[in-house]
Amino acid sequence: MEQVRYGIIGLGNQGSTYNWSIFDKGQAKDAVVTAMCDIDPQKIEIMKSKTTNENAVYFTDYKEMLDSGLVDAVLVETPHYLHPEIVMESLKRGIHALCDKPAGVYTKQVREMNEAAEKANCLFGMMFNQRTNCVYRKMREMIQNGDLGEIQRITWIITSWFRNQSYYDSGQWRATWEGEGGGVLINQSPHQLDLIQWVTGMTPKAVHGFCKYGHWHDVEVEDEVTAYLEYENGATGVFITTTGEAPGTNRFEISGTKGKLVFEMKKGFYFYKLNVDSKEHLLNCEDPHKPPKAEAIQVEHDGENPQHKGIINNFTAAILGQEPLFVKGTDGIKMVELMNAIELSGWHGGERVTLPVDEDRYLAELNEHRAKSRVKEAVEAKVVNTSGSYEV
Repeated sequence: MEQVRYGIIGLGNQGSTYNWSIFDKGQAKDAVVTAMCDIDPQKIEIMKSKTTNENAVYFTDYKEMLDSGLVDAVLVETPHYLHPEIVMESLKRGIHALCDKPAGVYTKQVREMNEAAEKANCLFGMMFNQRTNCVYRKMREMIQNGDLGEIQRITWIITSWFRNQSYYDSGQWRATWEGEGGGVLINQSPHQLDLIQWVTGMTPKAVHGFCKYGHWHDVEVEDEVTAYLEYENGATGVFITTTGEAPGTNRFEISGTKGKLVFEMKKGFYFYKLNVDSKEHLLNCEDPHKPPKAEAIQVEHDGENPQHKGIINNFTAAILGQEPLFVKGTDGIKMVELMNAIELSGWHGGERVTLPVDEDRYLAELNEHRAKSRVKEAVEAKVVNTSGSYEV
């Protein structure tokens, strides 16, 4: 195989953007879109009217596309509940699958998908495009090298996801328990919930989630979240996110006994390096109020940040045997687990929830919310190019 034939399943905002901004512009190396699928004929017509690809074959049934013999790999860009099902159907047929975030809505279905992936003779990847960001890669490298010493505190304020009511009204499935499975945690914040674990190499042992539902918008799911995280080594963390605050903040801060990493959007990336480990200093310094000295260093990195294009090109190269897969699909469960734990705690007023989350309890309570979910009126099909609308 010299070229990977891709099928795009789901021609909403994200699937359409990948075709228009990457494949149509010739930025997908050794890859071509040969088929596209959506259950909504209007979205297919929108795609036909805008794409430069005159050879793609269109389907309204994704299984027919998988059985057509036209694709070697698929991009899964459907509403969240469908991700595991479509990935498993693809892998079952020996078709490589690159799934957009999140891997699924609840860990039980994601675990089944991962078990299928482990047995499959093809690749499964996650579209965790933020892992390609030079800043987050450098943070991870410095922590792995021991530059921060023992991690003490992790704080991420990501409130720059402002969304108007018109956004939530743009799709029947959006911001409903039945259609989407959650709000800002499952839609806007999966990358941060992944990165807060991938960068630090630490998964919380317990969380307290304080969620507000329909606080800023006419929605039934959470649009305001503050979560408190507990770690095995005694470290703590805070994760704050919302779609109702402007101007928003994106500040990721990791404190350790040897210093602190701070990355704030539009303000830069800095390492506040201590001249001595803080644990040693506090035991030996005779001045009761004197902290260790810190040097502010602007961190250098490779500057590479290929985002979605980078993930797609790596997935293609991995299929062709040219390089290792950067993000394994099975990694997606960690983000879903943390999301489920915060959500479960939020349903119970901040109750302490330990990880791994009780899968049966979460699914049972999610289904209770789904049973009461609001039925939204049908909306006119609209597709928006989302390139440039996400935090990098």
